[in-house]
Parts: sequence; structure tokens; C-alpha cells
Amino acid sequence: MIWPPRGFCGIRVVGDVHGDAEAFRAAIEGARAANLFLLQLGDLTDDGPDSPEALRLMFRLLDEGRGLFLLGNHDHKLRRALLGEKVAIEPESLGRCLEQLAAAPDRAALAARAVAEVEQAPAWLRLGDLLFVHGGFHTHMLHAAPPRDAGARRPAGAVARALFGEPTGRTLPNGKPERSYRWIDRIPRGMHVYLGHDRRSTDGRPLRVVGEQGGDAWFLDTGAGKGGHLSWMDLPLPQAAGGGRGAALSA
Repeated sequence: MIWPPRGFCGIRVVGDVHGDAEAFRAAIEGARAANLFLLQLGDLTDDGPDSPEALRLMFRLLDEGRGLFLLGNHDHKLRRALLGEKVAIEPESLGRCLEQLAAAPDRAALAARAVAEVEQAPAWLRLGDLLFVHGGFHTHMLHAAPPRDAGARRPAGAVARALFGEPTGRTLPNGKPERSYRWIDRIPRGMHVYLGHDRRSTDGRPLRVVGEQGGDAWFLDTGAGKGGHLSWMDLPLPQAAGGGRGAALSA
């Protein structure tokens, strides 16, 4: 794994892709033109029109040493499905992704690579006062690296928080789990957490929420593959530019 990135002008942090390969390609091309390392926050597949191509694009970045993706709950579930484990398959989400993979000319190689890459995808990454995670923050992430095989394990502890956020135990009318955001108040002053997972923005741009201690969380999921669009933020490398926040951009 190439982390921290070296020789780049900054980092392009990309929200949930969910099979929106065309928008993901635009984000990648822009990052390449600006010499930015691309960090995708998890949930590469499901829902959208071309999950196989989204995987190919990400794997190409890995091979070139120009990007990484974090472990998301959809990535974790895809691996289990590809291995034949029993999982719930929603027709318009994971079911659509599996159908697209089955029709891909490189289906066997793509599925094998997906299993291998998800197994070793980091559940979170820290770079100075920046922390990147898919679903939610836990203070453990400030002091420890994630398990190297988080993608091959049953999520527990901080890894479960990283993938799913903080559920309340209640269910919303749409059948989705209700989530608490109390963890935002535990982000220390000066820390900036970038994540996806929850579509919380009301204006189509990444949403910033400041916690009680003064740290903040930036939610980058703006609905790619689900009727919305893909969003990203360009950040300077902390060692070169003090860890400041960049401008929010959308495809």
C-alpha cells in the first residue's frame, strides 16, 4: 500500500461511487492532470450503471501507484457474495452489480481481483490532522492502524464503526438503520474527518459538521449511482501545506 503519498501536489478525496463509472473516470482524469493522489472513500459498486468499470478504474490506479480505496460496507458485502457466502441481495443494489459482473468479458479475473483487493483495503487512514474513513469516526483510529485484513474479517469494534457508522438500533420507515452522529462530538479540535456512507448534504455539495470539541466531519456522499452525483475534495498534503482544507468540487 502506498501511504502516505509522495511526489504528488495533493490528494483528491472521492466520495461513494456506487457504480457511476463515468463520473469516477472524470474525477480520475482531473486528478491525473493536476498530479493529485486519488483516495476513494469506499463503496465502489452497486446501484449504478457500470460497477465493473468502476472496479477496473480503481484497480488501474492501484497498479499505477496513483490511488487507493478505503473499505466500505458495500465493498465488504460484495467480497462475501463473490465467495458464495450468504448475504442479503437487494435487486437494485448488490443484485444489479452481480448481474453486471456476470456479463463482463473479464468477469473471472475481475471478481478474483475484487476479492483480493477488498480483503486488504484499509478501513481508515490518517495523515497528520486528516483522517479518512467510510462510515464513522472512533477515537481508536487516532492511535492505531486498522487490521491489515479488515476486509476479510467480520466487522467489530472500530472496524464496524468504520464501515457502518454508529447505529442506534432503531429502523427508519424506509427499512434502513437509524444512525447516531454522536461520534462527531468526539473528534478533537484540529482534526478533520472525511467520509462517505451517508447522503447528508441538502445542496449537492460535501457537508461540513463541527463537533463539540471543535473537530469537524466532511460528508462526501452526494448520491452517485443513486440519482445524485459524485463529489470530491482536493486537499493539499499536510507536510507541504499545513493540512488545510481544499475546495469542494463535484462532477
